[in-house]
Amino acid sequence: MPGKYITTQQVKLFMTLRNQGAQQQTAAAKAGFSTRTAHRIEQGTHQPHHCQPRSYRTRPDPLAEVWHSELIPLLRRTPSLKPMTLWEHLQKLYPGQYPRKVLRTLERRVREWPALEGPPKEVMFRQEHLPGVMGLSDFTKLKQAVVTIGGRPFTHLLYHFRLAYSGWSYVQVVQGGESFAALSEGLQNALWKLGGCPAEHRTDSLSAAFHNLLPRTIEDLSLAYDGLCLHYRMAPSRNNRGKGHENGSVESSSGALPQRP
Repeated sequence: MPGKYITTQQVKLFMTLRNQGAQQQTAAAKAGFSTRTAHRIEQGTHQPHHCQPRSYRTRPDPLAEVWHSELIPLLRRTPSLKPMTLWEHLQKLYPGQYPRKVLRTLERRVREWPALEGPPKEVMFRQEHLPGVMGLSDFTKLKQAVVTIGGRPFTHLLYHFRLAYSGWSYVQVVQGGESFAALSEGLQNALWKLGGCPAEHRTDSLSAAFHNLLPRTIEDLSLAYDGLCLHYRMAPSRNNRGKGHENGSVESSSGALPQRP
């Protein structure tokens, strides 16, 4: 029919009828277009019509009066709020004004909100490691395991050194808690066991080792860590405070250590 767009459903119906043995003219008539169009479809020269997405609403926005004024401020304060919680909040403020069918619209809005108006997400770049470049140290605790000596609990940690590229690891028991002395002993033992040194050594911010220490003492230990690395001709580096993923090459493997037999 001239002036009419041929839909995808019409083309599918035409091809189904043709595959079932219908004549071209019959299949075209049942699909609602001319035999000339049918011929173009079978020759592969027919250009299907693609509908453009609408840029307008077909019905009023049921949340127009409360989305920006009531709900977005709540999401900004607590991004983890669920659509059901927001809907129940509306029920308390405006009883009977927002029926349950609005919940589906609310679910879609809440799902889209983080990408459109939500807080920015932290960007992380994939770490690429080269042979012999990076060695990392970390301390981990045995979970769901109690070690006793003479019936008394043995307070200890596991020191873990790992090469980022090859995954070569060294682990030793450290009595007490995390400290610079434990880091120094474990790192040197690992390097002697390895028989060499990477170009750079990274550990966490040493916040646990520096806990409750005076600023002057913290500065001295920081210099001692730098001196230890330089003695072995390694460039010293630390994670930013609270950024454990920067030490991910050893943090992730340390998490599996307590589960190994």
